[in-house]
Amino acid sequence: MDAVDGALDLGAKWLTVYAFSTENWRRPVDEVRYLMGFNESLLMRRRDELNEKGVRIRFIGRRDWRVPKRLLRRIDESVELTQGNRTLTLTIAFNYGGKAELVDAVRQIVREGIPADKIDEKTIAKRLYAPDMPDPELLVRTSGEYRLSNYLMWEAAYSELVFTDVLWPDFRREHLFDAVREYQARDRRFGGLSDE
Repeated sequence: MDAVDGALDLGAKWLTVYAFSTENWRRPVDEVRYLMGFNESLLMRRRDELNEKGVRIRFIGRRDWRVPKRLLRRIDESVELTQGNRTLTLTIAFNYGGKAELVDAVRQIVREGIPADKIDEKTIAKRLYAPDMPDPELLVRTSGEYRLSNYLMWEAAYSELVFTDVLWPDFRREHLFDAVREYQARDRRFGGLSDE
C-alpha cells in the first residue's frame, strides 16, 4: 500500500487498484483461497490507517455467491467506516471485470426499459459500478504485461498507458512517481490535434 501513500503525496484524489478479477476464479482453488484471505487481511490491517489519512475506501465489482460472506462484511464495514473521507478515494476492483461491468450496465438498462434510441454513452456511463468516478487519466500496467487485462475497459478509453516490469505486490511510491513523470511528458489530444 506504499503506492497509496505515494498517491497521497502527489495530491491525487482518485486511485483504483485491481485486487481480484472475475477471471481469477479460474485459478487453482488453493490460490483463490489464498487471494481471498490475503485481500481480507490487507483490508483489515490497513483500513484504520487509511481512515486516519482521510482515504475513502470503495469497491467495484460483482457481489455474488462466490465471494465469502465474511469478506463481504469486511468490505461493507470498510466502506462505511471511511464513507465521509475525501482526501483520496481508493477504489478497489474486486471480483471485477471490465466486460462484466458493461454486461451489468446493459442488463440494468434493459431492466429499466430504456428504448434503444434513447441509449447513448451517458446512459451506459451512469450504470457503471461507480458512475461518479472520473475516467482515469493514467493507467499503469504492472508485471511486464502489455494488455489491459479486462480492467476499466469503458473508463480507460482515453487513459494514458504506462507499462512497467514491476510486479503489483512490489509496486511502490517511487514506481508511481516514475509513471506520473512519464505521463506528464505526454501530449494528451483526446482524438484532436496537439496544441503545439
